[in-house]
Amino acid sequence: MENKIKSVFSILDAPQPHMVGDGFRVSNFFPGGYKIKMSPFFLLDYNAKVLLPPTDELRGVGVHPHRGFETVTIAYHGAVAHHDSAGNSGIIYPGDVQWMTAAGGILHKEYHEKEFSAKGGPFQMVQLWVNLPAKDKMSKPKYQAIEHKDLAIAELTDNGGEVEIIAGTYNGVTGPATTFTPLHVYNAKIKAGKSAVFNFPAAYNTGFLVIEGEISINGQENAGASQFIYFKNDGEEISVEAKEDSLILVLSGEPIQEPIAQYGPFLMNNQQEIKQAISDYNEGKFGYLE
Repeated sequence: MENKIKSVFSILDAPQPHMVGDGFRVSNFFPGGYKIKMSPFFLLDYNAKVLLPPTDELRGVGVHPHRGFETVTIAYHGAVAHHDSAGNSGIIYPGDVQWMTAAGGILHKEYHEKEFSAKGGPFQMVQLWVNLPAKDKMSKPKYQAIEHKDLAIAELTDNGGEVEIIAGTYNGVTGPATTFTPLHVYNAKIKAGKSAVFNFPAAYNTGFLVIEGEISINGQENAGASQFIYFKNDGEEISVEAKEDSLILVLSGEPIQEPIAQYGPFLMNNQQEIKQAISDYNEGKFGYLE
């Protein structure tokens, strides 16, 4: 029996961008821009490609807390330096992924890397917030630094390109990131005129962000750069044909069927837990970071 097609619910244009700190000009596709069901993915910020002039000033986001979820930063152009209160630090270069499990609580800051800032150049990034189930929200913070060379690669047939697997599995190839709930995160690089097929359970919430190029989905609808394709929960198979060389961020995951309470950088299950997070932060329980 053939898999039923997972059909397109809507193709969403990038919302009006806003600044996060003084270093990231992002379009928030969800939960702000569009009220779509993408659990376990709670937030998608996209910094579309922008050419930054050289500067000696520090651009970015200062010290801020997180609790109850994971942040996933995917770099396409530019470089970001980061530090957290657990003692982790590093630089995310093009092609790299920073997967930070804030969980029980962490302080974090991120800035454009010094050498990149001094030279200037194209800058393009995605940040995701991945929700955690209640049983894991207060687990110990951890950090996965995934360099581009460590991504798992699945070659497409007919010399059609490749799929870089960050998390989850594609065509039997599994990505390096460990996750708390079943989910898939890929960068699909499809050459002009070539195609790829993706299969996800019908119940999984699924969306594609077109980073570069133009694609046809299921032979029916087209989407271009900076558009988000939001799928229905009605089937399993998605076919994509690239009208030109294209790069797509593929997201699919099993929804977490739990209530959500959000306050700024805290993502919990109820208001009492939010109050506790604010209290713990004010009491210095998230650690210390200058």
